[in-house]
Amino acid sequence: MSHPAVETRRRGAWAYHAVRQPLFGPVVALTIALVVFSAISPRFLTANNLSLVFQQSIVIGILAVGQTLVILTAGIDLSIGAVTVLGTLVMAKVVADGNVVVAFATALVVCLAAGSLNGALVTRLSLPPFIVTLGTFTIIAAASQLYAGSRTYPVQPSALTWLGTQLRFGSATVTYGVFLMLACYVVVWYMLSRTAWGKHVYAVGGNPEAARLTGIKVRRVLFSVYAGTGFIAVLAAWAALGRIPNADPNAFQNANLESITAVVIGGTSMFGGRGGVMGTLVGTLIVGVLRNGLTLAGVDNLYQNIATGVLVILAVTVDQFIRRRSQ
Repeated sequence: MSHPAVETRRRGAWAYHAVRQPLFGPVVALTIALVVFSAISPRFLTANNLSLVFQQSIVIGILAVGQTLVILTAGIDLSIGAVTVLGTLVMAKVVADGNVVVAFATALVVCLAAGSLNGALVTRLSLPPFIVTLGTFTIIAAASQLYAGSRTYPVQPSALTWLGTQLRFGSATVTYGVFLMLACYVVVWYMLSRTAWGKHVYAVGGNPEAARLTGIKVRRVLFSVYAGTGFIAVLAAWAALGRIPNADPNAFQNANLESITAVVIGGTSMFGGRGGVMGTLVGTLIVGVLRNGLTLAGVDNLYQNIATGVLVILAVTVDQFIRRRSQ
């Protein structure tokens, strides 16, 4: 039989270990948000409204998966939203002249090329990711306008809008896009936690020089991460057409910032090497819950942006504090 003092120490050690987990803070924040908004609005905790939160989070949630990989390597991708928009335009324009498979394959090649360009500039020319992706964001956004002729293209084929198909479970409706988003998180979580590649991503983000000395191909890992964001961007483009069957060159202008917000609020360190996609999923839901709850409360969209910005600053402040304590 354990001594009471020993049991107390064990519980204290368990609690301390739990608090230090990157996922602890985001889960607590999400729980508080759910409690607060359920008290403010009786409609908030209904199955229909919560399913709407998931549906509204699909595109940013998928993009945040790719953004997590980049930030884990101590980088950043400011172009991922523009790449997604270009992917939707390519699908919409190509499918008008051919079949769905050709349209999706063409968009996949274009998005992979954009991600690979970022990776090549970062790894081969040793340019800062912020500058590289800021430059490619500007180029791709302008190219999208030129390619579309500043027009919006409706998308008719059901295969390209299939992810918007709704499934009803009682009073809740769930689209196939939600399942795609969750599948992205599960697959990337497995890759990060159960494969050598995932361990290399964390090692490169934590200390690239130490990773190089241990035999890790740092450039190869970085390139794979940026190229991978291109693949994730085409999935987000497909999901976007499921949400709204129109390819608009002016859509998702803040997608890069919103994906970064979800990652940071989810507990992934901006300095690399700490965090993960499950925290990002929680961060995505926090942003979705915050916007949905404030909308139900009648709060103006500008104030919602202010609240989101405050959350980001708080998350980075906490990250800085944890990082300094661990040094």
